[in-house]
Amino acid sequence: MRGGALPPALLSAALGLALSFAPQKAVPPALAAFAALAVLGSLVSAPASWLDGVFLGCWVGVIIAAACVHLPHGLGTRGAVVLSLYAGFWTGAVVAGAGSPFDLVKAMPLALLCVPGAFIVQKGWGLALKVATSWLIAIAILSAALPLVPTPGYKPDHME
Repeated sequence: MRGGALPPALLSAALGLALSFAPQKAVPPALAAFAALAVLGSLVSAPASWLDGVFLGCWVGVIIAAACVHLPHGLGTRGAVVLSLYAGFWTGAVVAGAGSPFDLVKAMPLALLCVPGAFIVQKGWGLALKVATSWLIAIAILSAALPLVPTPGYKPDHME
């Protein structure tokens, strides 16, 4: 869970599911803001020592975006754009720090889950999306906690 397209893809998916509950007029500017900041963020290089913080920011972004589906009235227009900017920044940062530019191409289309997601919400089946985002929250918590907990085989120990 530390590299490639998977972390930014999960963040993009969480954003797309959160935008499913946003007003339809908020989705195009939110997706544009997400794409712009993700591309710009992927062009910036950060020191390798910041990589743990970048991944933590990505996992926190997944948690925040996935939790937004549980808001009583969904995201407003401003909230959708702000969340998209946050997700775009961390998506770009993860790709810049631990991936390749093609990973951005793989991850960003998952934000378009808002299109079928909005249809599902309009049909009254939004609970299915809430269950899916709860799984994303669980994955993000576990992925964020793994580097913090000494796990056999994850880090070198005294026997090596």
